[in-house]
Amino acid sequence: MNLANCPRCGRLFAANFKDMCPNCIKEIEHEYEKCVQYLREEKGATIQELSEATEVSIKQITRFIREGRISVMNAPNLMYPCEVCGNLIRDGHMCDSCRSRLTKELNQAMHEEANKDSGTKKQGDATYRAVDKFHK
Repeated sequence: MNLANCPRCGRLFAANFKDMCPNCIKEIEHEYEKCVQYLREEKGATIQELSEATEVSIKQITRFIREGRISVMNAPNLMYPCEVCGNLIRDGHMCDSCRSRLTKELNQAMHEEANKDSGTKKQGDATYRAVDKFHK
């Protein structure tokens, strides 16, 4: 039997497929049910309003959305923070601005790496050659 510490509460438990103790799994399911019930009644709620009304953290609500358990399709105001800048988004992990900046930086890094690998030498680069004086 594999034992592990629950990442949520720290208690020791027999490891299972969710990597969380049974009590925390029940608590999360209860939090999910509270969120779903509130959204049924208040379709126009924001993530802040949902969090305050249900006492479920924005981080946990965001997990529910990313797992597909809570749909933003029927909740027009339900958005969650971009993982990079914190701007509110409706899908993915990053806003368009952060995604564009990351893509640009990756392309630039790849271009620099390609230039370095292609053997292009910059002025001032020196080449050294080893000479074996003992074997002629």
